[in-house]
Amino acid sequence: MKVALFLPSLRGGGAERVMVNLANGFAEHGLQVDLVLARAEGPYLNEIAQDVRLVDLGAKRVLRSLPGLIAYLRRERPDAMLSAMDHANLVALWARKIAGAPTRMVVSVHNTTSRTVANAHSLKARYMPRLMQLFYPWAQAVVAVSAGVAEDLVDFAGLPRNKIYVIYNPVVTSDMLSRAEQPLDHPWFRPGEPPVVMGAGRLTVQKDFPTLIRAFHLLRREVPARLIIISEGEERSRLETLVQELKLDHDVALPGFVSNPYNLMKHADVFVLSSKWEGLPTVLIEALALGTSVVSTDCPSGPAEILENGKWGRLVPVGDVPAMATAILDAMRDRINPNASKYTKKFSMNSVVREYLKVLEIDT
Repeated sequence: MKVALFLPSLRGGGAERVMVNLANGFAEHGLQVDLVLARAEGPYLNEIAQDVRLVDLGAKRVLRSLPGLIAYLRRERPDAMLSAMDHANLVALWARKIAGAPTRMVVSVHNTTSRTVANAHSLKARYMPRLMQLFYPWAQAVVAVSAGVAEDLVDFAGLPRNKIYVIYNPVVTSDMLSRAEQPLDHPWFRPGEPPVVMGAGRLTVQKDFPTLIRAFHLLRREVPARLIIISEGEERSRLETLVQELKLDHDVALPGFVSNPYNLMKHADVFVLSSKWEGLPTVLIEALALGTSVVSTDCPSGPAEILENGKWGRLVPVGDVPAMATAILDAMRDRINPNASKYTKKFSMNSVVREYLKVLEIDT
């Protein structure tokens, strides 16, 4: 059987990494897999397995990929298609309708819609809930990556609960674990160096890295430490200015996108998620799986669900700089549960792929 996965691109983000993991996982289960991109670009391109066929629609914008996706569905007629990210979900639903293909259509939601819309700058983004109400019922199923995301879809977008399936992201993979064991050649991680705090995620308003940087500034008054925040985004200049204002230039690094973040994550003393909102933060699960102590904001939604309300890591209020600084210091001194990596098995590739195959109604 053939399954297609559709999304805008493979620019560095949690949803994009999840879709690559799923494509590779489906291929390992013996399926024909097409990874269909509105535009084939982004750092995750080199992580696609050889058994996965890449289909580049060559569109500059997601909406402009509609004709190409219609043609693809008419030509290839996959048994099922999974899409991710709201605008791509709409295009996928429209394409299937126009193409008249028998393909089973499943859309996935990776963020808390109400918070995304409330913080949107564009007018079209604010119309997203209405568009979801109108067109998401065309899908045979909607996958939410956490229970919090599912409830938000019901309350905010008005979707029927019986059509929504909660499936966690396939985060813990053999590739991730093996890459975490690769040698780490970084001066900050040499013996005798100060503890390292790590953050990761696109440099956007959603991730609220200014709170993490300010919390680190308070932490530095108590203990010597360093902070590294990996990835890229539109907030870079603002964050760099804040680092300079706080005179943290020598102890805060913003290296951009890193091809292997896992050996950094494994050796970090504390991993911090400072987000204002999430869906199911992949990086938090990755840190737990690698045995790193974690601190997270108790944002909607995902962190409290992942950490089981503090059992596996410390939760702090969103935007609370002093609370975050205290939690990081406590995490350095006293790990909550060193066996958290065992708990993360439910986020493993095999477990999640099986759940998706049920929703996609794919037999292997």
